[in-house]
Amino acid sequence: MEALNLILTINPGSTSTKIGLYKNQDKVFHDSVSHDAKKLSTYKKIIDQYEFRKDEVLKNLENHEIDLKSLSIIMGRGGILRPLQSGVYEVNDNMIQDLTLSPFEEHASNLGALIAKEIADLAGCKAYIADPVVVDEMDDIARITGLPDVKKGSKFHALNQKAVARRASIDLNRKYEELNLIIAHLGGGISVAAHRKGRAIDLNDALYGDGPFSPERTGKLPTGAVIQMCFSKGASEDEIKKRLVGSGGLVAHCGTNDAREIEERILRGDQDTLLVYQAMAYQISKEIGALAVSLKGQVDAILITGGIARSKMLTDWIKDWTEFLAPVHIYPGEDELHALGEAGLRILRGEEKALEY
Repeated sequence: MEALNLILTINPGSTSTKIGLYKNQDKVFHDSVSHDAKKLSTYKKIIDQYEFRKDEVLKNLENHEIDLKSLSIIMGRGGILRPLQSGVYEVNDNMIQDLTLSPFEEHASNLGALIAKEIADLAGCKAYIADPVVVDEMDDIARITGLPDVKKGSKFHALNQKAVARRASIDLNRKYEELNLIIAHLGGGISVAAHRKGRAIDLNDALYGDGPFSPERTGKLPTGAVIQMCFSKGASEDEIKKRLVGSGGLVAHCGTNDAREIEERILRGDQDTLLVYQAMAYQISKEIGALAVSLKGQVDAILITGGIARSKMLTDWIKDWTEFLAPVHIYPGEDELHALGEAGLRILRGEEKALEY
């Protein structure tokens, strides 16, 4: 009989921290602890939220009457680190230093490994991350841009994309390492990647909105218009970043990032909102089509995942534009907690060896 493994998973987001507990592969609970925006605004940097968020996680575990010493492993959401190969990484001093100093980028997910490590120390077990957003498996040809000193980066929803690829491989009765897949993760940001036999060889760098526009990000823009925007109004770098990430996409066009509200407007006959929502589906579809070139047209399946994959209206449009390339499969939701739990269980079972950062 398999040992009983208790796996704690922690996923910090911009205004909430999601917490999950698993007994082996079975969910015990999922909670989303919301954080007051005014409270968060009192912290100058995201790293300054660390103690507050850690205490919130510990309070949640206390409310569930979880004995820390009963935990087998802690899995935190991976943050923005240096580029890494796909896999599970034990949280070590090098990782803690990079996430604390945030030399690459500030992001709420940077807190995941830090919180996981401190709770793991209290519990007497180990802490890990899995497939952080900086997973980089891109072919060199995909990195080249029109300027030698500007390289295309790899930042995408690696955790969910890799987990969905594994689930699809079971459904398709083939190994992930044998498949050519195009996976589109549809959330606040949208990342689309070509997976060739187990590696994400090309993708849109989703952090700053490369590729299709999304609920909160502008996507690819005409360069001339961006230059004019940067210099004509005297905007600061932070203000431009906010326009591109957080205030772009559906938020800019429609004043909301909620796909449910968008659909309600469309069903009430709002033709302007319909056109914008269709345009987002169109741009996602074009990105899928472009990445088919990376696989030389040999695409076994197109996988649509993420929170907005629950929108049948949106996914039906994408299917209509792309299913000539390959069968389209929908895996709605962005269950990073479950993906982290699966990764932790693979480590505990010895099915995967942790990598060193």
